[in-house]
Amino acid sequence: MQIIGVDVTFLRMDRPVLGVVPALPAEASVVSVPRCSSAYYRFLYDTVGQDYCWWLRRTLSERELRAVLDAPGTDIHVLMVKGEPAGFYELDRGHAPLVNLSYFGLLPWALGRGLGYALLHHAIFTAWQGRCTALTVNTCTADHPRALPNYLKAGFRKLRTVREEWPLPVSLGLRIPQHLLLG
Repeated sequence: MQIIGVDVTFLRMDRPVLGVVPALPAEASVVSVPRCSSAYYRFLYDTVGQDYCWWLRRTLSERELRAVLDAPGTDIHVLMVKGEPAGFYELDRGHAPLVNLSYFGLLPWALGRGLGYALLHHAIFTAWQGRCTALTVNTCTADHPRALPNYLKAGFRKLRTVREEWPLPVSLGLRIPQHLLLG
């Protein structure tokens, strides 16, 4: 185990933000994946999270991951660009009317192309469809440096930031950014 230190910021949106919503480029679309296979989910999760210490879902057994993916209220949406996956988000409606944006991110090749903010707005719009009275998300200092600023710009408000120490399994082979290493 490698212990890393992260600052986790919890955010909330209590009503949809009105205004101009950035559009996805013409060659991009977002598709809902109602019965996402474990293999496809692991590909998305592992590829998006490889540089950000996403490890929790990597440690789940097939049975445990299937339980998450099959849980009522779990919604997986994939950003496609020219027929290729470019990112994804996961909404958890299991505690509706509170909805949580559980995971959100782009594959490495899609970074810096102006897709993230438009995908975030798609996630927000989708979350507010149906029964939703509040939308939550959290991010941390292990995530992409633009994550927190983009959540705030999109209309989330910061609730609190807490310091956490995570026991990162070394066997996962994740690249650990220097700024997260303790001692």
